Amino acid sequence: MKNKTMMLASSNAGKLIEMQALLAGTSFHLVTPKLMGIELDVEEDGLTYAENALKKARAYAAASGLLVIADDSGLEVDALDGQPGLHSARFSPIAGASDADRRAYLLTKLAGIARPWRAQFRCVIAVASPDGEVFTTEGICQGEILPEERGQQGFGYDPIFFLPDLGKTMAEMSMEEKNTLSHRARAVLAAIPRMERMGE
Repeated sequence: MKNKTMMLASSNAGKLIEMQALLAGTSFHLVTPKLMGIELDVEEDGLTYAENALKKARAYAAASGLLVIADDSGLEVDALDGQPGLHSARFSPIAGASDADRRAYLLTKLAGIARPWRAQFRCVIAVASPDGEVFTTEGICQGEILPEERGQQGFGYDPIFFLPDLGKTMAEMSMEEKNTLSHRARAVLAAIPRMERMGE
C-alpha cells in the first residue's frame, strides 16, 4: 500500500509518467510541485548532471517538507564530442524550441558525418529529504542516432535513439520495455532501496 508521499522535482509530463511507472511497485505516492502549489525556478547551472539534480532535489525538499526525487539527464553523441550533454533540453537555438525542434537541430549537426552515430543517454537521480540527507545514482543506456524518426512513444530524443540489439528506437518501445533498460530506469531502480530506507 502506498503511504509515503514523494515529490518529483519536474513539470515534464513524460517524465512524470515514466517515474510513476518505475515507482509503481514501491510504497511511494508521487506528487508534483504544481499539485502541491509550489513554484520554484531552480537554475540548472551545475557543471555536471549530479550538481543539477542535487540542486533541484534540495530546493524542492526545503520548500515542500517532503522527500524529493529529481533528475538531470542528457544525450551524449560521440561524433559531437559528447554534445548536447548537459544542454540537451536547451540544445536548439530556437526560442521555445519543442522536442521536435531539438531532434531536427541535432540531425543538422550530424549531417555529413559518417554513420553509425554512436550515442548514450545518461541520467543522474538525486534524492533529498527535508532534513538534508541526499544521495545520487546514475544510469546509462548505449545506442546510436538514426537520421529519421521512428515510433510514437516517449519524449525528447527517443524517436531517433536506436538500440541495435533490439532493433527499435526508444519511441518504439512499450513503457514496460523502456522501464527495464532506459538510463532513467536504471538510475531510479538503483535508488529505490535507499529511498525506501529514507522514507521510513
